[in-house]
Amino acid sequence: MTQHETPERGARLGRACGADGSGTAVGGAVVLLPGRPGMPLLSPGPVRALVRELARAGGPDGLATHVVQHADGCPERAVDEVVRRYGDVPVCLAGYGSGGLTALRGGGHPAVNSVLALAPCLPDEKASAPPEPVKHLAGRQVLIVHGTNDGRADPESSFRLAARAKKANRSTCRFEVHSDGHRLREHRSEVVALAVDFVLGSVMGGRWSRPVTDALAAPPPLGLRMPLASGFGRSLRG
Repeated sequence: MTQHETPERGARLGRACGADGSGTAVGGAVVLLPGRPGMPLLSPGPVRALVRELARAGGPDGLATHVVQHADGCPERAVDEVVRRYGDVPVCLAGYGSGGLTALRGGGHPAVNSVLALAPCLPDEKASAPPEPVKHLAGRQVLIVHGTNDGRADPESSFRLAARAKKANRSTCRFEVHSDGHRLREHRSEVVALAVDFVLGSVMGGRWSRPVTDALAAPPPLGLRMPLASGFGRSLRG
């Protein structure tokens, strides 16, 4: 159940953005991995805007967002710290770039109920190498967002991963951001609005928007090549 005590400072989480347990009881948490180790925590790509909007939209209702620098591609200790601080609350493991890959790999943690991967950098596919595992994502809501003009992380690789994940977990969807690149700069507001909508629906018990609901319910490839509409999110703002 949700704990109400003030959380102690942890080695991996640091300060929460949004609810922190000191005023509003924390009812859900996001562990956000911004990119490869050594990068500033709130850059590049959509991370800074996403943190701000998660705090604005979910913080008053008890959503705590923690931006952490993942070490050795292993976010499990950060999720363990969320459980230690806040108790049995749902956790979204989210990531951008290489952090998106880490989020997908770490989604099997028992506390994680959802995974968000923005422009995930997947390893090069080789005939001799086994594919990225996906069976551990069963029982989680999974959203992948990728720009179709991403020159750093092949969007077709994330489509193939999503197609395999959909077989193990029907609650998997993928949105394509047409004409956008790796930093998701051209349609950043829409990407952030989509990510916030997904997190609030998955972690805080809200309702997903119609596009997210349709994408999760649609059979492949429809729900895995869902176009992100220009202006998405404008009608969702309160």
